[in-house]
Amino acid sequence: MTETNLFSLPVEIDGITRDWLETALSGYAPGVRVRDFEMVDFIRTTCTKIRLRLDLENNPPDAPIPNTVMLKGGFEPHSRAMAHMHMTETMSYATLMPAFDMRTPEIYFSRWDEEAQQGIVIMEDLVARGVDFCKPTRPQSFEQVARRLEELARLHAGTWGSPRLEPGETWGWLSDTPTHLLDYFGPFLEAEVWDPFIEAPRGAAASTRFHDREWMHEAMVKTGIYSEGQPRCACHGDTHLGNLYIDTDGTPGFFDCISYKAPGMFEVAYHLTCALDVADRKRWEGALIQHYLNALRSHGVSPPGFDEAMHQFAVYLAYGYLVFVINDAIFQPEAYNTAYTARFSQAMLDHDTIGKLAAIQHVR
Repeated sequence: MTETNLFSLPVEIDGITRDWLETALSGYAPGVRVRDFEMVDFIRTTCTKIRLRLDLENNPPDAPIPNTVMLKGGFEPHSRAMAHMHMTETMSYATLMPAFDMRTPEIYFSRWDEEAQQGIVIMEDLVARGVDFCKPTRPQSFEQVARRLEELARLHAGTWGSPRLEPGETWGWLSDTPTHLLDYFGPFLEAEVWDPFIEAPRGAAASTRFHDREWMHEAMVKTGIYSEGQPRCACHGDTHLGNLYIDTDGTPGFFDCISYKAPGMFEVAYHLTCALDVADRKRWEGALIQHYLNALRSHGVSPPGFDEAMHQFAVYLAYGYLVFVINDAIFQPEAYNTAYTARFSQAMLDHDTIGKLAAIQHVR
């Protein structure tokens, strides 16, 4: 096998061969041999997830690679257009999540190939482990969300205002999401793209106050302005329930990491609103946000005060709403997009997100 082939990542499923798998897995288990493998099943959404059954030789006895693993990569027609997402996920698993002992699947390979614009992760098969996968249609309890906010606070506090987030440093690859919202979402705010989403069930689940795409455009601009000057931290990046699990020992687990840097409340507003039923969110949000702030303090961070945190929560709701109102059904089923859109719409009404965004001066 040539040096080029040794490090290149396939962009077609046919490129996943026995030799390629053996090379990929040898970084985790030097000397391991792949005698044979089988592609058992496929999950095709934002990425392609392939369950592999492996026949291995020289598997390390102290930390063996199991017989089934999940391989995840950009093998869909839209994958090259989402290369940045693949890059951030592989880098998250390789450098960020392990640094803070976040509970994720065991990772056997995680790499980004700039030339191929491909990222591939080979990870533990959580189904075989028997974890409890969270679901968007099954909102969480107060205790479950509080426990997960403790985990997020540990990640946020460990990177809070850190120079290691700066370009060229350890986590300099993290993008500053609040200030670049229109770079990604701008194309979705054209009438021919926006209108069909608003006419779908998810649009019907939202208040008509949030159907105006020009308001949505302005909301993203003002979200970026509002976030200026706030301390950044590393975030998981997509903590909706479909990317989360509860491990067999009760520890909150995370996968599908597409990390970015942002104010901590940017991620808290997203997770909390995704995770709770609309009635429970209204009752519990204040106590849960205070719990998060206390957790930050326990890790040596001086967080914003409670009133300021609630104001940030109200402003940052608009981001979560936009994520799901324009999320294509090839990425998440319409039922999930609809549930999340409804949750964010009600939260924005409860917190007067329109009024709070309107008060932000449109100057830089």
